[in-house]
Amino acid sequence: MNRRRTAVLLCFFPVVMFFTGCAFLNTYQTDGTLSLKGLSRPVTVVRDEKGMAYIRAGSVMDAAMAQGFVTAQDRFFQMALTRLVASGRICELVGESGKALDVRMRTIGIRRIAEKHARLLDEETRAYLQAYADGVNRFLRDCPDELHLEFKLAGIVPEPWSIEDTLAVLYYMSWDTSANLKHEIVVQMLAEKVGIEKARTIFPVNINPEEPAGAAAMSARTLRQTGIDPVADVFLTAWLDAGHMEVGSNNWVVSGKKSATGKPILANDPHLDSRILPGPWYPLGIVLPDIRTVGVSIPGIPGMPAFRNTHVASGVTNAYGDTQDLYIETLDPASPDRYLEGTESFPFDVIDETILIKDDQAPDGFRRETVRIRLTHRGPVISDVLPGLKTDHVLTLRWSAAERMHPRLGFDRLMWARSVPEARAILEDATMIALNFVLADTSGNIGWQVTGSLPIRRNGDGTVPLAVTDGRDDWIGWIPFSDMPGDMNPPKGWLGTCNHKTVRRDYPYYYSSYASPSHRYRRLMQLMAENEKTTCGDHFLFQADTLNLMARRIVPLMLPALARDPALAGMSEILSAWDFHDDADQPGPTVFHAVYGAFARLVFGDELGPDITGYMLDNWYFWEERLEKMVADGTSEWFDDITTADRVETRDDLFRRAAHMVLEDMTPRLGKDPAGWLWGKVHHIDFVNPIRRSGFGKGLLGAVSYPYSGSTETLYRGIYRFSDPFSVTVSASLRMVADLADTQKVLAVLPGGVAGRSFHARFKGQLAAFVSGGKRYWWFSDAAIDAHARSEMILQPAP
Repeated sequence: MNRRRTAVLLCFFPVVMFFTGCAFLNTYQTDGTLSLKGLSRPVTVVRDEKGMAYIRAGSVMDAAMAQGFVTAQDRFFQMALTRLVASGRICELVGESGKALDVRMRTIGIRRIAEKHARLLDEETRAYLQAYADGVNRFLRDCPDELHLEFKLAGIVPEPWSIEDTLAVLYYMSWDTSANLKHEIVVQMLAEKVGIEKARTIFPVNINPEEPAGAAAMSARTLRQTGIDPVADVFLTAWLDAGHMEVGSNNWVVSGKKSATGKPILANDPHLDSRILPGPWYPLGIVLPDIRTVGVSIPGIPGMPAFRNTHVASGVTNAYGDTQDLYIETLDPASPDRYLEGTESFPFDVIDETILIKDDQAPDGFRRETVRIRLTHRGPVISDVLPGLKTDHVLTLRWSAAERMHPRLGFDRLMWARSVPEARAILEDATMIALNFVLADTSGNIGWQVTGSLPIRRNGDGTVPLAVTDGRDDWIGWIPFSDMPGDMNPPKGWLGTCNHKTVRRDYPYYYSSYASPSHRYRRLMQLMAENEKTTCGDHFLFQADTLNLMARRIVPLMLPALARDPALAGMSEILSAWDFHDDADQPGPTVFHAVYGAFARLVFGDELGPDITGYMLDNWYFWEERLEKMVADGTSEWFDDITTADRVETRDDLFRRAAHMVLEDMTPRLGKDPAGWLWGKVHHIDFVNPIRRSGFGKGLLGAVSYPYSGSTETLYRGIYRFSDPFSVTVSASLRMVADLADTQKVLAVLPGGVAGRSFHARFKGQLAAFVSGGKRYWWFSDAAIDAHARSEMILQPAP
């Protein structure tokens, strides 16, 4: 070993030893006895080989307090980070770089909404949420030496947890799942850039695959008159950024007639940004005298949305109901502090909020800035909160979750349901978020239910902004819960959702224009048709299915175009031999996704320009199904490159041009031979520590990268940003399969682990199994829990 290398290693040795030693500094008590004030009876907490806690309690309230306590043991740093984001306080941690996000969160008013809802809760719900918060705070107060090391490394002072914090996390999730706002912004941009009629030709196509051919419904049936100056595009695009809790997902359930065991089997793999260790879901078991539940919660929120209990199993996906609208307000020319509805003038409500920005030069470490927020009765003004916006128009945001609050939450009681009908009734209270729940019970029932509050609009469509011209309310009512999408015990013997359009043409209300392309659900339909009597293992394999139905349709149309050019022979050969599975060890996915992505840019870029094209293409659900139809038809006017006046380009011309672009880009990166362009070389997922996501030290803090199969279009989800191919940003955040005939266990694996503590053995203990397709289990029966117990702690009531 040379001297220079030896010197470098010696420099790093103290750092390595420090991080290694931190494993002993970042743990907590799991054995023995602890006193917990507020418990009515002793609670036992058993942890298994994965570190997962199973709470044995005598009452729901004791279980809630214990859930808060053990969640804080494992995940309080994660809870604290989520609270900072939801409340618009991330600048306190990261400084100036978090300002745009804080301004957005303060303007949306998630914390204000949470505080308002807290005042409306009924006594039972308030007591339940308070018990959870009390459990969290008992850990903070009684176990100060066991606080996460991350608080010291990040420079954050732990603060007590409250009911308002729980509701803020819940509304943050609701905001991130309310994705239709992106469609409104993109549609508006298109209309301003190329005109209404031209824009209409590339509006989204939403398809319910279970309807007969020809039943596709084009969104934005009614394009509202707006007249926003196009210069506002600079601002609007800032609202397109997705949050890390934006939900995609697959879920399905089969009845006993399609199950080898004769009982329903439920499968769920929620799709989230799971790259930040230990992952978004917290696994837990709760055993009461009359019912037991194993499942996952979001740290900070009691209860479980995805679970199996003694009687019922539940799985969840995003339903993408349209709960948001943008409005164009008119300022009163006589007074800029007022706005008009017809001829009537109203004053803006004004709120001034102070943002603390981490600044080492400030005397107390923080610089203070005031954010002035204006509100109409529809909602906050979003067009004057960011610098650099040059428009005379005032845009306000209306969000149903901020208006229709129920005294009960629904989600907190769902895990105690004893039948599918009872579970569906409980979900009526879940008004703040639009989700698809699939359900099953031990009596053999299966069901599907959509939650949330969806407005009935006077104009019938919520796809683009509405100019306010009079005092009439555009929202004239709410879709009754009895009319919300759902089903129970269908003759086909199964139910499922893949974020696709689930309502049919005869649905009496406008539901949404934002839905996933139909490829994943079509593939699920195929798997259900091909497999009559299925096992738990079969459904676990279905979740890992990588067949890309979009590619299977597009490649036969792409190949003849590439085959005409000898320079593209290698790529043609790869696509000819490809079986359309997006597998990490195959070159076919790389060639297809790269060429089709370049093709999409060529189709739209000449007329929309690079910025709008990029914003639209990053919104996968907006354009994928539309472009597929254009490619199949082959004659769209969008294929012509308007920058070349001497010729009219065809679809095949653009395919060849795109392939040459890919050849030029990929050769320096992956070599001249496309056979070596393996999908896993470019399509990978990088897991990171929340306190060091990039740069020096991230590897020492647990960061790791894996080649990843799947894509946006496959059941095995591996979404990447179109503008930054092909690193995975969203994947399954859990794979769960519950066979209600199995009284011992539930198949479930996480992309991370149980403990949100750097260097802890349970920080990423399930990661390798998750990526490789390995199986892990939640233990269900007392015998199974005891057989896999690795520790036992008694929480005693304290005086």
